[in-house]
Amino acid sequence: MQISITKADQLKSKPDENKLGFGTIFTDHMFNMDYNVEKGWHNPRIEPYGPLSMDPSTMVLHYGQGVFEGLKAYRNKKGGIQLFRPQENFKRLNYSNRKLCIPKIDEAFALDALKQLLDVEQAWVPSQPGTSLYIRPTIIAMDPFLGVRASFTYRFFIILSPVGAYYAEGFNPVKIMVTKDHVRAVRGGVGDTKTLGNYAASLLAGDEAHKAGYTQVLWLDGVEQKYVEEVGAMNIFFVIDDELITPMLSGSILPGITRDSVVALGQSWGLKVSERKISIDEVMDAHASGHLKEIFGSGTAAVISPVGELKYEDTVITVGDGQVGPLAHRFFEAIQEIQYGAIEGPAGWIEMV
Repeated sequence: MQISITKADQLKSKPDENKLGFGTIFTDHMFNMDYNVEKGWHNPRIEPYGPLSMDPSTMVLHYGQGVFEGLKAYRNKKGGIQLFRPQENFKRLNYSNRKLCIPKIDEAFALDALKQLLDVEQAWVPSQPGTSLYIRPTIIAMDPFLGVRASFTYRFFIILSPVGAYYAEGFNPVKIMVTKDHVRAVRGGVGDTKTLGNYAASLLAGDEAHKAGYTQVLWLDGVEQKYVEEVGAMNIFFVIDDELITPMLSGSILPGITRDSVVALGQSWGLKVSERKISIDEVMDAHASGHLKEIFGSGTAAVISPVGELKYEDTVITVGDGQVGPLAHRFFEAIQEIQYGAIEGPAGWIEMV
């Protein structure tokens, strides 16, 4: 398919790169593509950023049939623009599509469309350290119909947002709180997909955590409420003695691309890396006995997020000395250096625009 390009008549002023937040500023253009049963995916186009027109009965508004992804474009030291493992994002998008009964996309075409959009918007990719251009591919059900079934029409769009640090704390330890009043997902559901309802269902627990002075919620499994799963916006890692542990992918945990990158890098460094079940009691016992060295999260938005404090029921523990741990720092530096082109990563991890 040929992608048509319509340029905006007026361009926005670029923001101050030293004052970028996260997800509040959007670029001049976006990518759109439509689907119906007769034509399949069709009419791919890059056009001025603007509102989507939809009927009040549009199915995504009522039944949540929608999926999305999150990745970033980085300005390297030579001034070029590069992507970090984007093929994995579009592969995961198609996995989510299958779980939500959304027609699959051509992953190679989607990546090419993204590159063309980035070529149009290249001036929006910031160059200050720690900044990037956040990329949000999204697919939503578009049928005007009030009935519970899969939609027959869809919209695939990609929007872009220049961003700084995800957390106001920056690369500093955050505080997280374990919840036993709420569950995020169970095996056989959609906990391993990036779909709209997963995030809506996490808001109440997240709000309660914020009111208690914590940044995010650490979720336990939805059946026994015993095993650690993930944090609201990131996967989770524990360093106990010389073992780097992350919960195994059991069907209710999002298979994070940064998570996979940490596992791969850790193995390449000769670390003992385990993907296994880990109970919250094991974590608390490891802390009590002095064996818990670090906790950190991983995700596209923050890359690596050290955890300095953990609250479980009535117990609050300080992780390590409450500062950034050596492994969290090493992973953060290594992944960022790969993303920004300062060092060469494993084969296939960087895609030039």
